[in-house]
Amino acid sequence: MTKGIRRYDTLAAARNWAPDHNGEPAKSMNITEIFGQNTLQQEDLKERLPKAIWKDLQKTIQEGEQLNPEVADAVAVTMKDWATEKGATHFTHWFQPLTGLTAEKHDSFITPNQGGGAIAEFSGTDLIQGEPDASSFPNGGLRQTFEARGYTAWDPTSPAFIMENQNGSYLCIPTAFASWTGEALDHKTPLLRSNEALDKQAKRALNLFDVDTKRVTSTVGCEQEYFLIDQEFYYRRPDLMTAGRTLVGAKPPRGQEMDDHYFGSIQERVLSFMLEAEKELYKLGIPVKTRHNEVAPGQFEIAPIFENCNIAADHQQLMMITLKRVARNYGMECLLHEKPFDGLNGSGKHLNWSLSTSEGMNLLEPGDNPHDNMQFLFFFTAILKAVYEYQDLLRISIAHAGNDHRLGANEAPPAIISAYIGDQLADVINQLMDGAAKESKQGGLLGLGSPVLPSLPKHAGDRNRTSPFAFTGNKFEFRAVGSSQSISFPIVVLNTIVAEAIDDLCTDLEEKVDDGKSFEDALGTVLSTSLKETNDIIFNGDGYSKEWEEEADKRGLLNLPTTMDALPHLTDQKNIDLFEKHNVLNEREIHSRQEIWAEQYLTTRNIEADTTEAIAKTMIYPAAVRYMNELAENVERIDRLGLNNKGSQDMLHKVNDGLNDLNDALEELREVVLAGNGDSVIESATYVKDEVIPVMNKIRDSVDFLERYVADDYWPLPIYREMLFVK
Repeated sequence: MTKGIRRYDTLAAARNWAPDHNGEPAKSMNITEIFGQNTLQQEDLKERLPKAIWKDLQKTIQEGEQLNPEVADAVAVTMKDWATEKGATHFTHWFQPLTGLTAEKHDSFITPNQGGGAIAEFSGTDLIQGEPDASSFPNGGLRQTFEARGYTAWDPTSPAFIMENQNGSYLCIPTAFASWTGEALDHKTPLLRSNEALDKQAKRALNLFDVDTKRVTSTVGCEQEYFLIDQEFYYRRPDLMTAGRTLVGAKPPRGQEMDDHYFGSIQERVLSFMLEAEKELYKLGIPVKTRHNEVAPGQFEIAPIFENCNIAADHQQLMMITLKRVARNYGMECLLHEKPFDGLNGSGKHLNWSLSTSEGMNLLEPGDNPHDNMQFLFFFTAILKAVYEYQDLLRISIAHAGNDHRLGANEAPPAIISAYIGDQLADVINQLMDGAAKESKQGGLLGLGSPVLPSLPKHAGDRNRTSPFAFTGNKFEFRAVGSSQSISFPIVVLNTIVAEAIDDLCTDLEEKVDDGKSFEDALGTVLSTSLKETNDIIFNGDGYSKEWEEEADKRGLLNLPTTMDALPHLTDQKNIDLFEKHNVLNEREIHSRQEIWAEQYLTTRNIEADTTEAIAKTMIYPAAVRYMNELAENVERIDRLGLNNKGSQDMLHKVNDGLNDLNDALEELREVVLAGNGDSVIESATYVKDEVIPVMNKIRDSVDFLERYVADDYWPLPIYREMLFVK
């Protein structure tokens, strides 16, 4: 009889990690001392640069003026001196290609001289422009493979920073990335363009309200959810290593049903990881504010406070890098996939978005009486108009393979875009549509029934966790963004569609004033008309309900459940016209992104299909056969003894049936994969969505069935119970 061999020691993870302070109290972290120490802050530049240079630089950063080359030379010297003082030996233009990750090519500060020695050099030219190979990055048909030239261009609005390694450090300079023909090959370039478009239109609107400002920008605070599992398990799961999620795995006896993980006490090992990760983020000047256990076991969240959208996007990339790097110091792996474990809460990246002036005015602050705050109501109405008219773009901005598993399930918002605005603002808007807003509902105080407990100020409206786009006091929360994705394109879409809506409302308002209406009357008419036209996008109810799906269909709202349902709409003419009008993306750049994202979807699904097949054939099938052989021997032995072998026979039949189902599904997978050759990447990706994924799910069902019957010591994969609860 073949004997089962224990696949690994489940407790090794828990035993092998121990805190490194040997029972001594850990050293306290002085945030004020370390915050931003590895970032070239504005204060550092002001102190080091000549006053005239500093003033010119501020005009570029704060007012968007063209960069003066003399400023670049001075900043380059300052940047080099600061970096070398920090121990940096190399510099890199740090950019964000359309892979969704970051990229860097390191160059040394050291240059040989004629005397046989070397000097540290870094010029304005080195700062402003780099030349990485552009041929190997996604371009969606913008370049031929043999055409390699590309340029990185310094972004002075985002601070340079130092990345540390135990053997040294290097200077990172945030940059944009473009082809030789000038087209954007990255996320940063359209993000900066969209902020210019938003600034232009928002200042135009503020001018109508007699408000003067140097600059308006969108501000972002982006929550980050993630899972942690021990590396012992991670490296024994080929699906986690190649696809970032478990492609097979039966539901454990206990998952999140007890509701005891959310906001629970943080385990020591996890808290140690969090403290070190936060320390590294503080050093980079990333203002993280919140940490806590999330709903699913093994799931956690970290969140920063608001920053300028461009800096926030850079910081989000650094946050993901830091979480994954620091987790390994504690023998864990940080999983950023939207749905690493089937049947449990997925991970999102709630993008809190607002509008602010350079003087610090939040344009989405309603005040105590929003019905009187017409400036707020103007911008609020513009955003609702933008969401209604470009719901397809918002859906596309969060469309990728990982998010398809999350949207609409386990507390993630549905794929149908709608806006939650709360009871107070819903009442104000109804008043506006009826003619004029005269009052605002007040929250009052909340008594808790005991004299020792304080009365709490009560908000005028509740929150709605099922809404993909919810107003939460003085900002909108775009809750549908996936945990692994760059936040740049969702911000690009928000900035651009809101700029367009402001443009429309301003034009309408200006025309009515020119026709002789008073500003107040014209404003009331414009807001009322727009709200009536876009009111269908407002939904304050349960986004998970079947009734809402039916109601949304009656309202004419789009229901695009998967990436390949949504992505083809990117190149709709109205979307091309929008991006070109505001100089955010040209038609070629839009088509290139559609091609790239469809290709990424297709590649991701192909990797998942190949990995599923390999796990089933080389790990699950052999394990089940060995166990079935053992069962068969046991049936024969019991039969020879003249005993009743019904139990063993039933188990043998169940394992055999599971193997037959698995074999059938594997053969079907091979057939549908070989048959899938579309004429375009969109067709191929759609074919995989429609034909390959359902068969992958059949394989999963068969494997998960076998997991419940095959003896534990034969099963080759770490199971959910172990991965989620052993820390």
